[in-house]
Parts: sequence; structure tokens; C-alpha cells
Amino acid sequence: MNDYADIISLLKKGGVILYPTESIWGLGCDATQFKAVEKIFEIKQRPAEKSMIVLVNSEYMLEQYVEKVPEIAWQLIEVADEPLTIIYPKAKNLAENLCGSDGSIAIRLTTHPVCKNIIAGLKKPLVSTSANLSGQSAPLDFKQIPAEILSKVDFHFDPSLHRAGGNKPSSIIRLGMGGEIEIVRK
Repeated sequence: MNDYADIISLLKKGGVILYPTESIWGLGCDATQFKAVEKIFEIKQRPAEKSMIVLVNSEYMLEQYVEKVPEIAWQLIEVADEPLTIIYPKAKNLAENLCGSDGSIAIRLTTHPVCKNIIAGLKKPLVSTSANLSGQSAPLDFKQIPAEILSKVDFHFDPSLHRAGGNKPSSIIRLGMGGEIEIVRK
């Protein structure tokens, strides 16, 4: 698999990939496919009640998957100087098993060129969760990704050609319906 067309075809068929993001290496799939999301939960041995992050590549796409984007979200996105994931109160048009039990969804507007290219070709958001088994520390480098994870993905980018942009997971902020802010992870 050498080009984005093959990767996008794989994702459309419900495949799971390992790819670099602006923060760390992530596991991903089409965020609208229930079975693909389920596969990531199985690979990570992650409890179903723990939701995952979704990446979008534009403000327009963000609005297609969140009921209402509060004005404060746009301000936070604009001033963020590091990867910022925002938990929105009400998701829409995503796989049901991806959202929190309260209907919320964590979304980040990606800046990483690999992520942007995949999402542009897929024309749908991409799941992004750290490439570790549930309960273990997130790997900060490709070499730290467990063999058990590597053996279960359908494709992974070559780490000698592609790099993750950071050395820590993104910051996470939860927004309430009235624009209330809660810092979940710094």
C-alpha cells in the first residue's frame, strides 16, 4: 500500500490503520462505521464505555458531526498553540459506539498533513486513539507501540517516512451546552 487511495479504500471497507498525528501515533478507522470502531475497541482491549477521539480536517466537517458548536469552541481552536481536543455535548452522524453514554464526542481539528490527506480522501472523520492496550501508557514513539497492536492493524505508515508531531497526547477540554469549560487533560 503505497498511496492514499489504497489506504482510503481500506478504511471504506472497515479497516484499521496506525498513523502519525500532530500529537502521537494513533489507531484509526472511519468514524461512521460501527464495526470498524468495534474493531479498535477489540485491538486495544478497551471497555466499550470509554469513548475515543475523532479527527476532522475543516470547520465545515466539524459542524457536520456536532449538533451545535458553541462560539467559545471557535475561540479555543483559534488560540490553541498545541493539539487541542474538545468534547462537544451532542454528536451526530457518527458511529453510535464512538460517542459517550451522554451523547458527547471528543473532536480535534487536525493539522497533521497525513491526517488531513486521509480525511480529505475518505470525506469522513477519522477515529484517533493512542496505539496502546487499554490501561497502559500511550506510546510517545513508534518503537514503543506494542507488537500486539502492530500485528492487528490492517496497515501502518512507515515510521522512517512519517513522524508524529509531538511527544504527548492532546489537551482535552469539555464544553457544556451553555459554553461551560472543564479541563479534562492538560
